[in-house]
Amino acid sequence: QAQLVESGGGLVQTGGSLRLSCAASGRTFSAYTMGWFRQAPGKEREFVAAINWSGGRTDYADSVKGRFTISRDNTKNTEYLQMNSLKPEDTGVYYCAVHRGLGLYRDGFEYWGQGTQVTVSS
Repeated sequence: QAQLVESGGGLVQTGGSLRLSCAASGRTFSAYTMGWFRQAPGKEREFVAAINWSGGRTDYADSVKGRFTISRDNTKNTEYLQMNSLKPEDTGVYYCAVHRGLGLYRDGFEYWGQGTQVTVSS
């Protein structure tokens, strides 16, 4: 059974950095698009970033563009989210996800991890 496990969340001060990882097991996702989403308390889950199967194309929400970098290592079946210049509004549970497509998507993801908490203090 396919499983996605996020790690790397935590508490950081404004302006700090964190690197999230998402390890896939049970099947390989190297041919699919992977992404990151987040959900702040009391808000709906929102798209953060996506990367195509080869890593050659990426997409970012406007709110994180220039601060976050998504990447992947298909040899490790893992994706990453490097988050710099963090702001309190970046606080939330971050989820990794997989879309069984070859392009870039902001919805329609089919596989989800359990999430990792990111808290940015002011």
